[in-house]
Amino acid sequence: MMKNVKLAFIGGGNMASSLIGGLVADHVDPKQIGVADINDIQRENLAARHGISTSANNQTIAAGADVVILAIKPQQLKAVAEELAPTIQQNHSLVVSIAAGIRSSDINKWLGGNAAVVRAMPNTPALVQTGATALFSNEHVTDEQRDLAESILRATGLTLWVKDESQMDAVTALSGSGPAYFFRIMEAIETAGVELGLTKETAHLLTLQTALGAAKMALESHDSVANLREQVTSPGGTTEQGLAAMEKHNIDAVFSDVLKAARDRSEELAKILSES
Repeated sequence: MMKNVKLAFIGGGNMASSLIGGLVADHVDPKQIGVADINDIQRENLAARHGISTSANNQTIAAGADVVILAIKPQQLKAVAEELAPTIQQNHSLVVSIAAGIRSSDINKWLGGNAAVVRAMPNTPALVQTGATALFSNEHVTDEQRDLAESILRATGLTLWVKDESQMDAVTALSGSGPAYFFRIMEAIETAGVELGLTKETAHLLTLQTALGAAKMALESHDSVANLREQVTSPGGTTEQGLAAMEKHNIDAVFSDVLKAARDRSEELAKILSES
């Protein structure tokens, strides 16, 4: 699928670096990959680490590219898209945007129309190849291009498609922002462990390994997370008491509020960026 496909990354930050590392590890020829970034040190590091071509000029990297990956800040996307529009129109390139909150219709408009656009919402665990990425394609993306986009993003973890672009705001709230929620939960558990008399190092390591183990069990089990919870909860035992305290604080309502707040902000930012 990826053989002889030229990939142009516009922006060489953490997410682009993670994708490139995953692609190279997946045996994509570094000669197929180019990165444009204004940061000299960033370009030098990427070239040294992966053996890819780099430039400070977006047009130089995008020229002749089959896929252009826009890995830049949302506030920069309009100007960059308009700059690259003639090149992308000439090449009929697939455009993959990982800029949060920017609607595919706006990207298509800035690219001059009739552009094949895939919008992707990865999350930060992609930096360690355990990411979760949701994808949406507009009507100009072919089946072959969908497969190509999925192959690129799968280099950093799980990928899945949504049919309705409005769901991307919910995706942003759940998996996009989700790592921060889990970090906050781990922070709270670690702090509580210290309050119970554990050393900070012991509480820290036990918290991280427990979180990892629970996620791994859930991934590898055919049971729902509710069933897994029930299986480790003995009647009258310690886990039951801990869960009862959690339910007392209405944990479901808390996370319902958390995700709705993040979703609403995603919708708000999309509107602001569209009108800017």
